[in-house]
Amino acid sequence: MNIQTTIGLRIKEIRTEKNLTQEAVAFKAEIDRTFMNHVENGKRNVSVETLEKILCNGLEMNFHEFFCNGLFNDKKNGK
Repeated sequence: MNIQTTIGLRIKEIRTEKNLTQEAVAFKAEIDRTFMNHVENGKRNVSVETLEKILCNGLEMNFHEFFCNGLFNDKKNGK
């Protein structure tokens, strides 16, 4: 699984746990809802700045909380 897909899955996981819609997160993050959908589905590469908007504003969490997850544990050496 590539990093775009992994990030998208993690965003979707958190959004679902918080019972938020893509539209609600996109609105709070000040990004387009369709872009949010593409990010969650691993179809769009997301910049660090946009990821910060999604995490900090849209999902109200920080990078540490986001990346300290089992999905990212096997990402060494391109695995």
